Amino acid sequence: MSAPTTFGTGVMSAERPVLPASVPGLYLCHRDRGFIAHVTASEYTLSTVRRLTASVLISYGADREAAATAQLVLSELVGNAVRACGPAVPLVIEVYRTAFGIAVNVHDPAPELLPHRSRTPMDSDQATSGRGLALLDLLAPGWTIEHSLIGKQVRCHLAE
Repeated sequence: MSAPTTFGTGVMSAERPVLPASVPGLYLCHRDRGFIAHVTASEYTLSTVRRLTASVLISYGADREAAATAQLVLSELVGNAVRACGPAVPLVIEVYRTAFGIAVNVHDPAPELLPHRSRTPMDSDQATSGRGLALLDLLAPGWTIEHSLIGKQVRCHLAE
């Protein structure tokens, strides 16, 4: 077992999961009970970050169902950012456990392009978009959008 280390918010941890060292379009760093990923959006980087989401959350004590839910929320947030900003958009993704659950935050560079909830019900035959936001409402009720130094940040909290 390695010696305790301090990272993120200063909470002590005996061990932390190993993050991939070199992945094109992806820079990773540790944060308290999770990770931060600076990515250029692509199928490859999203796939890598999705796998990392599950493995890191489970290593910090989340159950598999909560980790899978976090993966789904992450996919929706990144998909929304790519649809709004275009392919290869630079994103900052934060995934970590809190005292009350799991946080999944995605920053993108377009503060003026805000997600809008559809008035068409999710199960309607007429719904062509907006289902992802309804899914966020279900999985992470109370998700918020905040302006950030990068542009905007969509913040989701999932109860465990």
